Amino acid sequence: MPTEFHPPVPMPAAAVATDTGHAPADPVSRGWITLFGLVWFGYWMASLVPLQLLLPQQLEIIDPASKVRSFAVVNALAGLVSLVALPVCGALCDRSRSRFGRRRLWLAGGALSFAAGLAVTGEQTTVTGVTLAWSASMVGLSAATAGLTAMIADRVPVDQRGVVSSTIYGPQSLGVVTGIALVSAFALSPARGYLVVAALLIVCTLPFLARFRDTTYDSEPALRLRTLLTSMGRSLRNRDFAWAFGGRLLVNLANSLGVCYTLYFLTDDLKVPDPAGSLLACTALYLLAGVLASSVAGVLSDRLGRRRIFVALAALLQATSGFLLASFPDFGVTLVASAVMGGGFGAYMAVDQALITQVLPDAESRAQDLGIMNIGTIVPPALAPLIASFVITSDRGYPLLFSCVGVAASVGVLLVYRVRSVR
Repeated sequence: MPTEFHPPVPMPAAAVATDTGHAPADPVSRGWITLFGLVWFGYWMASLVPLQLLLPQQLEIIDPASKVRSFAVVNALAGLVSLVALPVCGALCDRSRSRFGRRRLWLAGGALSFAAGLAVTGEQTTVTGVTLAWSASMVGLSAATAGLTAMIADRVPVDQRGVVSSTIYGPQSLGVVTGIALVSAFALSPARGYLVVAALLIVCTLPFLARFRDTTYDSEPALRLRTLLTSMGRSLRNRDFAWAFGGRLLVNLANSLGVCYTLYFLTDDLKVPDPAGSLLACTALYLLAGVLASSVAGVLSDRLGRRRIFVALAALLQATSGFLLASFPDFGVTLVASAVMGGGFGAYMAVDQALITQVLPDAESRAQDLGIMNIGTIVPPALAPLIASFVITSDRGYPLLFSCVGVAASVGVLLVYRVRSVR
């Protein structure tokens, strides 16, 4: 981690309407950053290994003939749950008052609930059971996300947010590849795989909770539905907030469409002899490129005081990977495209998270507004399988799917450049 941080270039006057003016001034320590990144390592492992490996394997065992449709339905319903749970958990997190701290309370409770949901999901033997258990898990995931993302706006100064955001998305691919490697190396069943990632989620969360404290607050009136809807509507009417949300939604959708059926793409379309091993190789390249790109982009963004150009170039890398696979569906090209997409997504999310925290409309509703933004991160991986299932069963199949990846990421670039209050 760098030891000094350079102040960003002053923002235009329009930025006064956002939460940037309420950002903390004191930098967070290296210890805080390291343990915060460890939490995210466990978080990504627990949330993405099931999506990329465990759920597809489990559904193939339950009903191999309908695995594509079943995977789509499971994730679509889970996505609907997340769509509601993310902003509601965020709003409740803003209003929580306890000696344990409002953010730590939601992180701890959410992690425990999510881990329990993973364990229950692994025990299911019907598509209905998997759907209900995985959807319930999304409530715990949403609660943990509310606490985690709000900590950035609460604790991290603007000129350190690129680096801190890199510690969020740098571990993403590392968490996925570690989880897949553990499941593959020990030939774990889906049920045991769920237990392993659930346990690692708790292990990675405990050090941060034990060492760092949160601000305590007095009691506050309970949340009312009308108040929540009014506040959400006010946030989405903020143009920069809305454009940033749209860009995040589309770029995450592009990435999710590109990776959600990788195992089935390798198995059914490319017909590689070792699909699980090939998936691990693709994920490893995605990891290496993502870690490198996220760390470099985050530091440069902080030092130059620029966000949009990094976000745009990173999204274009993802678009390139989609068009590349659409044109040349081959395993060698898949490896290259995995690296390009990993690098693009790692750099995008590292800098975009910093950009997002600078367009929050109100300091008093940070977790709620970030809950809305988190819809753009968590819901696309849930809805992508449903969209992709219709695409890959069409006449054009996977080439059309990867073309959609390129188009979605390209449009996301255009939306990012509509944000005016952040350079």
